[in-house]
Amino acid sequence: MYLGLDLGTSGVKALLIDESQTVIGSGTGTLDISRPHSGWSEQDPSHWIKATEDAIASLKSTHGKALAAVKGIGLSGQMHGATLLDAGDKVLRPCILWNDTRSHAEAAELDSDPKFRALSGNIVFPGFTAPKVVWVKNNEAEIFARLRRVLLPKDYLRLWLTGEHVSEMSDAAGTSWLDVGKRTWSADLLAATGLDESHMPSLVEGTEVSGKLKADLAARWGMSGNVVVAGGAGDNAASACGMGTVGEGHAFVSLGTSGVLFAANRAYLPNPESAVHTFCHALPNTWHQMGVILSATDALNWYAGITSRKPAELTDELGPELRAPSGVTFLPYLSGERTPLNDSAIRGSFQGLEHASDRAALTQAVLEGVAFAFRDCLHALATAGTRLQRVTAVGGGSRSTYWLTAIATALNIPVDVPADGDFGAAFGAARLGLIAAENADPLAICAAPATDYSVEPEARLTAAFDAAYNRYHNLYPALKGVQS
Repeated sequence: MYLGLDLGTSGVKALLIDESQTVIGSGTGTLDISRPHSGWSEQDPSHWIKATEDAIASLKSTHGKALAAVKGIGLSGQMHGATLLDAGDKVLRPCILWNDTRSHAEAAELDSDPKFRALSGNIVFPGFTAPKVVWVKNNEAEIFARLRRVLLPKDYLRLWLTGEHVSEMSDAAGTSWLDVGKRTWSADLLAATGLDESHMPSLVEGTEVSGKLKADLAARWGMSGNVVVAGGAGDNAASACGMGTVGEGHAFVSLGTSGVLFAANRAYLPNPESAVHTFCHALPNTWHQMGVILSATDALNWYAGITSRKPAELTDELGPELRAPSGVTFLPYLSGERTPLNDSAIRGSFQGLEHASDRAALTQAVLEGVAFAFRDCLHALATAGTRLQRVTAVGGGSRSTYWLTAIATALNIPVDVPADGDFGAAFGAARLGLIAAENADPLAICAAPATDYSVEPEARLTAAFDAAYNRYHNLYPALKGVQS
């Protein structure tokens, strides 16, 4: 048996698979986000451990015998979080999360140094780890003075599981400290933020062994004392491993809290000016590119909260057939935006409201706004040298066929829906645990699932969606002018 642990923003998922990659069972633990100030987003790392304990306890209660047979554990996690530890591995402050934008000034300052884009292959975004640590240096000097180690969220879980300070390439690539082409920490980039390599964990590939499960945890969960923990992956690379998006030209669109348009690459193809993320993949000698939007299902969940309806109720209200855009436009910049804007200060809006704009019209606008944000990402990927012919849908939002049809029509490419199964980040992490434990062939293990059905663009609405996208695209500079 092999266990995947996925540390998300809203919870931890533990997923168990057997040697044939059949899902045996899963358990979850919940998490909350603290937002003490506008633009801030934090979590207490001790809550990650509690949520992981809850997820595994749930799994043990239903599949204790299978859990006892685990030979390998893989980790997946939310990226970019700054988990700051002292010399005794004590957490110094709440972790600053991926969707925290307080360090926008520090990010701009680092990004103005040409070596960051040259070595990391990416713009220094406020959500990345390095500018957050510089913010702490500038604003919480007493904490920075005690700082001895920076870990990413899933790697803090690894420390708890194994006692080892280790990260892997896909997650490390999102810190702005990694030389992404060479797959190693950059002494120059670390020095520019007041750190050196002693502050960093050691690095392995996602398919390699990073350590062994501590004996006390193994005993508590009924496992043997020889369970290996794989390097694992950042959440998007782990999802790609779960979806089999590891070969050239393979791509997926993820409708999670944030949104991702992800393409695997055999070569390192940086193009920071496009605001596309170019990261290492979880598999050796493989990279990937991502267009990232900060509010995907988060936008629908926000609107659902305002309307006191469940997201599924809102999408069901639209009916089965894709509607032509109504003239109401939604900009989903609730936490700023990454690709292609690199703007942490911009905020969302509805435009074109009238007396006839009912709840369904606004729901439709929210779904279309996210679809158009993905279209921005599609153009950015093309600018970076990656042209997509089709994508596979993953994430909670992919359960809405209406939303997938809107995305297919906005992108004008088919969207494939995998056959029933759990192929997300936890499954990808479990695959990496299997590879590390058995020294298995990564490409053979990370095969793509069968496609259940494909959602084609609605040709009758292509022109209407093009016109609506042009309105969407032209609104950002106007909104920027008002909000500046």
